[in-house]
Amino acid sequence: MLRQNDREVVYYQFESLAARGVPHGVFTRLGGRSAAPYASLNVGHTVGDDHDAVEANHALVYAALGVEPRRVVTAHQVHGHHVAVVSGLEGGSVVPVTDGLATAEPGLLLMMRFADCLPVLLYDERRRAVGLAHAGWRGTMADVAGHTVRAMQAAFGSDPADLVAALGPGIGPCCYQVGEEVIRAAAAAFPASAGVLRRQADGSTHFDLIGANRWQLRRAGVARCEAAPLCTACDVGEFYSHRAEAGRTGRFAVLLGLAE
Repeated sequence: MLRQNDREVVYYQFESLAARGVPHGVFTRLGGRSAAPYASLNVGHTVGDDHDAVEANHALVYAALGVEPRRVVTAHQVHGHHVAVVSGLEGGSVVPVTDGLATAEPGLLLMMRFADCLPVLLYDERRRAVGLAHAGWRGTMADVAGHTVRAMQAAFGSDPADLVAALGPGIGPCCYQVGEEVIRAAAAAFPASAGVLRRQADGSTHFDLIGANRWQLRRAGVARCEAAPLCTACDVGEFYSHRAEAGRTGRFAVLLGLAE
């Protein structure tokens, strides 16, 4: 990944998307206005942070990518698999009860918020369309990545073979110890050959969130996929982690769109 500095904020870009001129940014927690425990570039309005600080952080994120607030569409994320296809009519709004967004409108950016859950970015270089999904363990079991691919097929005529995918950062299998609920759900959703459940030497089980979504994308026909080599729980200096910070933390922003 490419690490970018824009005045005070820091964000990453995927090499595969940057090489194709796709506007996007995976923002860190660095350089914002929020105080601890949300320090400092928190874009989550529902975590207990000061409203004015969160609004100022949004402005910093938008300025870094050179986009106006009225040209950003975000979602009220609920750990489901619903995907909304949006246009400029939804610019500046929050789409309710949605964990996937897709658009083919140039200059419109999709935005979601994360703190261990996995960002799934999709770019159709032939049809010129993008999709962005929020994949926590519940959304992953519901195949939100596959639903986003299929929404792009239905709305834009996308061929999965034309899609370029990018995953992360999210919590890695190194840190994602899970209990029986997740183990049972993963065993039902994935074949053993997918290798998404990893038994540890101490007897615990870890879940490979990135591997699970990569497997689902391959099943949906998406062959090209770049995964971020970053674990949010390992690096709370740069990213928010709900797991590592015991729920008292913020949310970092991921934005994706099409060049005008």
